[in-house]
Amino acid sequence: MGTRLDDNISSAADRTIVITGGNSGIGRAAASMLAGMDARVVLAVRDLGKGRAAAESMRGIVDVQRLDLADLDSVKAFAENFTDPIDILINNAGIMVPPLGRTADGFELQFGTNHLGHFALTNLLLGQIRDRVVTVSSIGHRSGTIDFDDLNWERKPYKPMAAYGQSKLANLLFTSELQRRFSDASSSVIATAAHPGLAATNLYKREGSRVLASVTEAVIGLISQNEQQGALPTLCAATADIPGNSYVGPRRLKETTGQPTLVDRSDEAKDAEVARRLWKVSEELTGVEFPL
Repeated sequence: MGTRLDDNISSAADRTIVITGGNSGIGRAAASMLAGMDARVVLAVRDLGKGRAAAESMRGIVDVQRLDLADLDSVKAFAENFTDPIDILINNAGIMVPPLGRTADGFELQFGTNHLGHFALTNLLLGQIRDRVVTVSSIGHRSGTIDFDDLNWERKPYKPMAAYGQSKLANLLFTSELQRRFSDASSSVIATAAHPGLAATNLYKREGSRVLASVTEAVIGLISQNEQQGALPTLCAATADIPGNSYVGPRRLKETTGQPTLVDRSDEAKDAEVARRLWKVSEELTGVEFPL
């Protein structure tokens, strides 16, 4: 059990923080907390109406910009239009276990949204980022495997949870390889990652049968923490004085609940060669390369 980090959350005053998917769930909770700390928060969201409604509920300076991570044209348009310096980029948005679907560019929906969209966004914005990149993964990464022969589930039968695990594992491999590249470039920017544990968010309510959704929601409601608690690891990864490639999650009950601390990751998530290979493949798929 690691040392609690919640007392190590630093001030975000006067900092510009871009957070994807900040209109709901732990993203909204994190954005609200950061705005309350006098940061300038930019909600990068697919639905402008929902984003503006979320912004109106937050105290502080909150901007709303359109970003659809499932469409690389939208990602590139966001990067072209947002030219301000960015202190912290939080890659928070994600989808979980939907039916088989494809992004606008033909990628499996979870891999394309959770990983490739954020991969492209981060690299396109790197020249503007001054402090760190935070990517939100999941304890679900432990069930993930990177299948380079079929990343987009075009050959094998689609399994939603396995696809989710692959996308969340990709988030951690992306973080480690990004940090390696920052170090090689002698950059002061760092890459960190976080996961919320088991948080009662709308991710668990979207897909599957109504009966299964009701049962899942009831069970999660009994054992999970709320969105504000689930957002604390993200806040720590974004503001605490921690090394690059740190991974922050809850400290209790196998990382499902509790105060944030530095946590371990699966052996697959520590594989530097897989991380390098995934980076190269991601560059090929998105057409976006590391700019430093």
